[in-house]
Amino acid sequence: MTLQELSEFYKGKRVFVTGHTGFKGTWLCRILALCGAETYGYALEPPTDPAVFRIIGMDQAMDSQIGDIRDLGSLSRAFERAKPEIVFHLAAQPIVRDSYKDPVYTYETNVMGTVNILECIRRGTETRSFVNVTTDKVYENREWEYGYRECDPLDGYDPYSNSKSCSELVTHSYQKSFFEDGRCAISTSRAGNVIGGGDFANDRIIPDCIRAAAAGKDIIVRNPHSVRPYQHVLEPLAVYLAIAMEQYKDGKKAGYYNVGPDDTDCVTTGCLTDLFCEAWGDGLQWINRYDGGPHEASFLKLDCSRIKKVFGWRPRYHVKEAVEKTVEWSRAYLKGEDMAKVTDQQIREFFL
Repeated sequence: MTLQELSEFYKGKRVFVTGHTGFKGTWLCRILALCGAETYGYALEPPTDPAVFRIIGMDQAMDSQIGDIRDLGSLSRAFERAKPEIVFHLAAQPIVRDSYKDPVYTYETNVMGTVNILECIRRGTETRSFVNVTTDKVYENREWEYGYRECDPLDGYDPYSNSKSCSELVTHSYQKSFFEDGRCAISTSRAGNVIGGGDFANDRIIPDCIRAAAAGKDIIVRNPHSVRPYQHVLEPLAVYLAIAMEQYKDGKKAGYYNVGPDDTDCVTTGCLTDLFCEAWGDGLQWINRYDGGPHEASFLKLDCSRIKKVFGWRPRYHVKEAVEKTVEWSRAYLKGEDMAKVTDQQIREFFL
């Protein structure tokens, strides 16, 4: 799908994005801005400092309201003002280790936040398309070799993963209870691990790599043998945009969709770090510092055959290219370049 095709649909559409100040939310809103959408965002202050949301000027380029997804009253007022035709729900507490530190906040945000946005849609009349962005970690992980399918059981282990499983179940319940009449098409999309320029989060491997590289230090890797489906951030965003658009046109396209890279790009964290060191250069290297830590799945990948069949989707970048694009963005940022232009250029290259 090209940017022109997206623009033909999204231009002038009223779009509401929760979690718009985060890493994925910022990139999504930038695409929507390039497509001419009338975008409204609702989220907490950017979760990191520095924040890509401010670096590329999205705080000045869209209607941005700071608010807590747990606050139904505040969210409802923002929603009523926006009167959106399309809603993307990205607001979440997204870090596994943080979910062990504060499980109550994680469940409040990830479960009741989903209830609240769906309640806004239920009470309103304008929204015709809703996409709830979840995670590949929603599945009951048995460390199987095959990729998990949309029909496999949901039962995340840690509080983060489990809360996102609950978010899926909430969405399914609302769809069956309140939207069987077809007035709003509802889908969930379960994405693998994303990488890309502008992710400054703690406890994520690529941001850790960038911080170490910028400081001229070795990269510390806490679990080099875990296997994950790494993909560039634009890959799932393209899918979210396609799902929202196609189900808006045809409600039969609504459903549950995995989105991740092909099997060849499901790699160990150590392999990913090797690719980063190669792309960065300067003799960068990493050190294995396995720390035990709280439970996380050691092997996880998705079966994405459904999204490929329904939408004809194929990944654009392999993991090596995804790492190279991340390094390109990060080096430009460290050099003080115009990051809005750099970001726009990467978006246009992806959607050629």
